[in-house]
Amino acid sequence: MRILLPPSETKRPGGSGAVLDLDALALPSLRERREATVDALVALSTDPQAAQRVLKLSTRQAGDVDLNRTLRTAATMPAIDRYTGVLYDALDAGSLDARSRRWLGAHVLVHSAPFGPVGALDPIPSYRLAAGTALPGIPPMRRHWAQATSDAMGEERFVLDLRSEAYVALGPVPATVKSEYVRVVTPTGRALNHFNKKSKGELVRRLALSRPRVGGSAALLNWASAHGVLLRRAAPGTLELVVDE
Repeated sequence: MRILLPPSETKRPGGSGAVLDLDALALPSLRERREATVDALVALSTDPQAAQRVLKLSTRQAGDVDLNRTLRTAATMPAIDRYTGVLYDALDAGSLDARSRRWLGAHVLVHSAPFGPVGALDPIPSYRLAAGTALPGIPPMRRHWAQATSDAMGEERFVLDLRSEAYVALGPVPATVKSEYVRVVTPTGRALNHFNKKSKGELVRRLALSRPRVGGSAALLNWASAHGVLLRRAAPGTLELVVDE
């Protein structure tokens, strides 16, 4: 099983890892797209005012331009530790033992805007870029990433997709791969916004702690039932994660 997570706008600063190595990231067929995006971000950041306008940054956020300017020289940390916010706080990867973190590394991809999907333990620098940003010098993000990312995921056996719709658009799971998209709902089926990210983070944490072997929907539903997680079939290709408000 491969789990796809969205990134977060908020990120932990700093890092102790070596500088960005695009050859070390998961899904190596995306290297050319990654190189182009990094080049475009670094080039844009040579003009702080233009960068602030393109990235839609407030005056308070203007310092984030420096993150992109130093993409190639900044220290890195594992992607699963880099991101903060509701989902990643609930996952709390830093508190997991080594075996659970290795499981995350083998089974989780975080779908970033500048690098595409990266492995949970892949070292990345901090950056500022949203899925809908139109970067000068490269095609619109969806056209730049979607087909290449779908192709890169073509060898997966089973994908559990926890991404937001914006990031699904940057790399739909190919129809040839068995996959399930997860929606977070109340027992009555009403979609939840406030608990959406938290519940997804908690789900991934429970999977990392138990480290199951899951090759398809049936095995995942059996795992959920055995671990007190209410997952149910909603429609073909869609599961509902049921939580109380």
